[in-house]
Amino acid sequence: MNDPTGVRIDRWLWAARFFRTRSLAKSAVAGGKVHVDSQRVKPAKEIHVGQYVRINKDGVLFDLEVLQLSEQRQSAPIAQSLYKETAESIERRQIAVSQRRMARAGLNIPAQRPNKRDRRARSELRELDRTWADETIAAPSEHQD
Repeated sequence: MNDPTGVRIDRWLWAARFFRTRSLAKSAVAGGKVHVDSQRVKPAKEIHVGQYVRINKDGVLFDLEVLQLSEQRQSAPIAQSLYKETAESIERRQIAVSQRRMARAGLNIPAQRPNKRDRRARSELRELDRTWADETIAAPSEHQD
């Protein structure tokens, strides 16, 4: 691990394994997806130990503190030692992951309570489900002669 006084933000993001290529890291920084100390930066901006970096990668926010600098991409455990993610950032990411899983499973949490019309529609669905379940339970017994 080389310890220069400052490293380009795009190189550091690539070395810390947030992006697969330097070109992707550079375009993310240029596109405003990366902020250093709450300010938008250019790809050539040098970062230093102790600065805070916020990365918006595919809608997921990472809040990091820079612990070490490196210009070389190395193994994942070494890359993870370059930064420390804040507790709020970890919690926010876990919530986002669970919400995406629930959405994929069709379990969207509604934004508000159901109104009267929605409650009636749900109760009608429950009744249809009960009658269908009763018919399927009764049907096999009729055919077992």
